[in-house]
Amino acid sequence: MLNYFLTVFLIFLISPFLVGIIKSFKMYMLFKKSISPFQPYIDFAKLLRKEVIYSKEASVISRVAPFLILSPIIIVVFLLPPIFNGSFYISFMDAFTITGLLSLSTFFLMLLGLDSASSFGGIGSSREAFISALVEPAMILTIFSVSLIAQNIGIGKAALNLSENFPVRYAASFVLAAISFFILLIAENGRIPVDNPETHLELTMVHEAMILDTTGANLALIEMAGALKFGIFATLFATLFMPFGSSLCWCLAIFVFVSKLIFISLLVGWIEINTAKLRLFKVPNLLGIAIVFAFLSLFTYYILGV
Repeated sequence: MLNYFLTVFLIFLISPFLVGIIKSFKMYMLFKKSISPFQPYIDFAKLLRKEVIYSKEASVISRVAPFLILSPIIIVVFLLPPIFNGSFYISFMDAFTITGLLSLSTFFLMLLGLDSASSFGGIGSSREAFISALVEPAMILTIFSVSLIAQNIGIGKAALNLSENFPVRYAASFVLAAISFFILLIAENGRIPVDNPETHLELTMVHEAMILDTTGANLALIEMAGALKFGIFATLFATLFMPFGSSLCWCLAIFVFVSKLIFISLLVGWIEINTAKLRLFKVPNLLGIAIVFAFLSLFTYYILGV
């Protein structure tokens, strides 16, 4: 049980660092003055000291929404697969549970964007609903597919099965599911080419539009939720689709796990540098590819058996 809480604490601690790595790597590759990967921690501390201001049109939703946005994500962190053998895991965490909790957080975020009664908030909430409607079915199919490959519908046990006895005969289905999930990782976390988290242009912003009227500690909670969400997706990708290193001793397993998270963050940063942001109505094409790959993964598993 102690190992379980240590791994949960590690995910809480490292998630903002992963977001900082992406920003630092992008600035370095673009020949700009790089920031510290620990900058998100400084930003959180600064926001917590600032005053919280509410719009005149805002209701009680704006006061409770930041906590409701963060709460489902915290629950998901406690339900993630173990990062090394012997760590405690919860077996009822399946594709529907994780997708439902993350969607609940997104729902409260959209409510927050609408509650301020600003045009930017309404635009952002509408775009987020448009994107989420395409992400959720693809995510359920992808996680369900890799659960079938691992011979267990529970994500925790599936990750352990993949690390202990990888089913080589289903390698084709596994790779297709991995491609689909990585596209979802980019889309669900608002990264380029789906969204640009560093812009405030009306024609392009999605996530930033919903939190434009949020300040102080409320903004810190939402930014923490965003960092944890990226940490959740990176952890799922590392444990399910890079199933190696968990059979080592706990210290080496943690080192391998952190290395995989850093590699995923650098890969996301590299994609953002070399990719232009898509127009909003081109985003379904990208998410459609994720859905197709998820269906192909299930098809090759059931029909072809590869």
